[in-house]
Amino acid sequence: MKKGKFLGSLGVVSAAALTLVACGKGNNSSNEGAKTASKFPIETANKTAKQGGTIKIALESDTPFTGVFNEELQMDQPSADVSSPGQESLFDTDDHYKINDKGAATLKLDRKAKTVTITVKKGVKWSDGKQVTAKDVEFAYEIIANKATKSQRYASQFNIINGMEEYHEGKAKTISGIEMPDGENGRVVVLHCKELKPGMYNSGNGYIWESAAPYHYLKNIPFSKLESSDQVRKKPLYFGPYQVQKVVRGQSVTWVPNKYYWRGKPKLDKIIYQVVSPKSASQSIKSHKFDIARVVNSQWKEVKDTKDVNFVAQIPLAYYYMAFKVGKWDAKQSKNVMNPKAKMNDKSLRQAMAYAINTDSVYKHYTDGLSFQIPTLIPAQYGDYFDKSNKGYTFNLKKANQILDKAGYKKKGKWRTTPEGKALTINLLAKASTPIDEPIIQNYIQQWGKAGLNVKLVGGRLSEFNSFYDKVQHDDPKVDVFLGGWTLSSEPSQEQLYSEGTMQNYSRFVTPENTKLLKEMDSQKAFDHKYRVEKFHEWQKYMNDEAYVVPTYNLYQIDALNSKLTGYSFKPSKMNNSHQLWYRVGFAK
Repeated sequence: MKKGKFLGSLGVVSAAALTLVACGKGNNSSNEGAKTASKFPIETANKTAKQGGTIKIALESDTPFTGVFNEELQMDQPSADVSSPGQESLFDTDDHYKINDKGAATLKLDRKAKTVTITVKKGVKWSDGKQVTAKDVEFAYEIIANKATKSQRYASQFNIINGMEEYHEGKAKTISGIEMPDGENGRVVVLHCKELKPGMYNSGNGYIWESAAPYHYLKNIPFSKLESSDQVRKKPLYFGPYQVQKVVRGQSVTWVPNKYYWRGKPKLDKIIYQVVSPKSASQSIKSHKFDIARVVNSQWKEVKDTKDVNFVAQIPLAYYYMAFKVGKWDAKQSKNVMNPKAKMNDKSLRQAMAYAINTDSVYKHYTDGLSFQIPTLIPAQYGDYFDKSNKGYTFNLKKANQILDKAGYKKKGKWRTTPEGKALTINLLAKASTPIDEPIIQNYIQQWGKAGLNVKLVGGRLSEFNSFYDKVQHDDPKVDVFLGGWTLSSEPSQEQLYSEGTMQNYSRFVTPENTKLLKEMDSQKAFDHKYRVEKFHEWQKYMNDEAYVVPTYNLYQIDALNSKLTGYSFKPSKMNNSHQLWYRVGFAK
């Protein structure tokens, strides 16, 4: 499970009803949907699956998917979704995300020797029949770390492996800390580290990469051309249960069984992922056009009584957030650099914007309780790492105005000026993923207006998903604030998302206190669970106070399944890299 895949918005609200909550009268909202969803199972009933059959899966999106079929270069959730029938992780986990020996490879940690040993199982083969080798494991690290690939996955966390930083900086041709004791064609890789970290026993720790890349298939492509190559865009190789038969770029992917799959023959003859507009998602479910489709939460009432459909639900390890741009990524130094003069580099302004929005009433009211505000950047699924005493930013317009008054943002007519008396316009970047995103964002802009803040959309409109993603990643100077979302890792370390040395820290904030807390959370002392929990609670308090990134909401994720399907599960032990292990899914006998 990897941190930091950009989420598409999952649909919220009908435009007609917006005015009610814009006036702050969301108290009569119903939570019926949430009450129902909380009773849904997290997996289908366990029935024996028969061989054969084709399933169609809806990928709900108003924009084509980018279709990067390589995990080292992949950064958006739609690409990850359409890749899932083939894109299998090296490791399996138990239901608490602890890595076990049941996956394609095993993991052994030696704290004294400071080594991580990965052993690929014999018979784990790429879909062209070649054994997955030690070099394939090493090659994945090279793709991430070589600057020519422009991989967004590189983070200073990887520098824990000896020689990784030197390779990334171009000072070494190989990564000295990656040893292949049986040679490149062997199956054993030893990572020599500066130290081991407490999270390394769990999937998604951010220090150990959990995928391999087919070296024999990609080695002749220059790193700079890897992402655009046919081998990554049209004809990828995977060692998962299915292989790509056909890609209609941005629209659909057809998968057929990988005859070399190491666990045995998968159940289905074909899996077809197809893009469908969120506007017609409910109609697709009611007409049984797809065997698997995600329910758009604002459309729940339209689909809840559909016959021959089973609903499975979870609250995913994810969240949506508001982030303030306060710097940029320095590619030469491979680090985030803050701009002390950035418009949003004023804590009072950020806090006021967080208090001014009525997130909870908007989302609860219009999704029947299926979406809800969350208080901190550590979701409740992380157990005791989540600080349940921290209430976060609940809607308080009066407080927002008081903070701005005190900080010297004086009103000049309708709008406030900066403390220096200059006109203040705040440029907001937000995605258009469903028809109701527009009224939701307009509601937020109205709320900020009530606090005297002149907030305008970048380009005067909501942004298309791929364009949004491009502007955020490349620090478009026109963007002051953006509304994004993450899928998260199953290990709660925050280095991957918010450290100085990760490209995924898209707000670009860097402070000595944040760096200190991130290091303490993953330090040798943090092998003591109680100490680690304390540091996570300190970090949540610090992040909420600074408000560089403010969590907004999470939601129930409900999938509508053909009632004849079996083997579909949200249990961590039955998934792979936060996706279905499609090997299990089939039609019941």
